[in-house]
Amino acid sequence: MLYIMAAALAFAIVAVLVPVLRRLALRLGFVDRPTSRKIHRNPIPLMGGASLYIGIVVALFAFKGFTPLSLTISSGGLILVVVGLIDDAAKAKGRDFPVWPRVWLYLIASAVPLLYGIRIIGLSGPGGMIILPDWLAVGVSLLWVFALINMINFIDGVDGLASGVATLSSLTLFIAALFKGQLETALLAVILVGACAAFLVYNFYPARIFMGDAGATFLGYTLAVIAVDGAFKSATLMTLAVPLLALGVPILDTVVVMLRRLTTGKGLHQADKLHTHHTLMRWGLTQIQTVSFIYLIAALFSLLSIVVLLTLS
Repeated sequence: MLYIMAAALAFAIVAVLVPVLRRLALRLGFVDRPTSRKIHRNPIPLMGGASLYIGIVVALFAFKGFTPLSLTISSGGLILVVVGLIDDAAKAKGRDFPVWPRVWLYLIASAVPLLYGIRIIGLSGPGGMIILPDWLAVGVSLLWVFALINMINFIDGVDGLASGVATLSSLTLFIAALFKGQLETALLAVILVGACAAFLVYNFYPARIFMGDAGATFLGYTLAVIAVDGAFKSATLMTLAVPLLALGVPILDTVVVMLRRLTTGKGLHQADKLHTHHTLMRWGLTQIQTVSFIYLIAALFSLLSIVVLLTLS
């Protein structure tokens, strides 16, 4: 019952905030304008990320109060949302926020979980726990969070894609956390499910609002923290597959895109149309067909993740 109430609160907050922020964004001209690289043809409001942040943080504090996990999500997430809103504001005016300041701020946000003791510690096995050296544990944890921040941002290119995939991934991580008895992590995951589901109502094709960089980076950060605090905790070499499969779509898309950029000589940070959703649409699929196909792949990854969890338990 607790999990249903938490998800419902996050859903309600996002559902109420999105129309308000949408009207505000239109009034301020805070919109994503069509370009040669964009799929949409009309300006779309960009403040959706703020609704996700408020909904998730308020629900988390309401049900858990001030804990290391809630402080990690609220403080690290705030950095990303503020940076994302500044970036989105620049895009609304036809400008680009410089890459390197963004990278450094993303790294600062990625370090926040470490301040609250949330990090990958080591691997458990038949012989006991293999503890990673501090420098390696910090480095791996930092890299994981930084990577997920960018991976979810990368796939946010078609109406409803990032919010739908995040819903499926967080639902899978919720089940994994419940199965392992990690109740606080499960609570955060189900709150994320509720918030993303509410946002998807407005974000599915034809989208009435975008989450922007503010929302996409915050979702990536939250999913990364859930995985570190939950599925990666006391993981064996085999059960590492659980979070990797649960987040298989953004991980696989990023790997493919990075390899394509390397082989074509493009900068790794430069925006392009090499993502999976762009490829599917070039093959003739509509936006709805493209998103539905990727949802199916994400669902298959999630089911496989749960099968691995059950098999190895």
